[in-house]
Amino acid sequence: QFALVESGGGLAQPGGSLRLSCATSGFTMNTYAMGWFRQAPGKEREGVSCISSRATTGYTDSVKARFIMSRDNDKSTVYLQMNSLKPEDTGVYTCAACSGCSGYVCYEPYWGQGTLVTVSS
Repeated sequence: QFALVESGGGLAQPGGSLRLSCATSGFTMNTYAMGWFRQAPGKEREGVSCISSRATTGYTDSVKARFIMSRDNDKSTVYLQMNSLKPEDTGVYTCAACSGCSGYVCYEPYWGQGTLVTVSS
């Protein structure tokens, strides 16, 4: 069965960096697109980035030039390198297996459990 386990969340200062990981099992990750989502307190979940099976990436405007999504198919893991963090990046970050990507949009997501990122001084 599909399993996605996120890690790497925590507290970061504004301007700092964090690297999130999403370890997958139970499916052949290299045949799937993968996505990252986040949900800020009191807000709806939003898409952050998507990476196709061919490693083409897309990002929502608010994280472009700051976040980098990558995949390591040998390790069945995707990553989200988050730089120049802002307080508004605070939220629960969740990865998902997707049927495909259109830009940063992940289609038909199958969710992980999420990891909390807090950006505060």
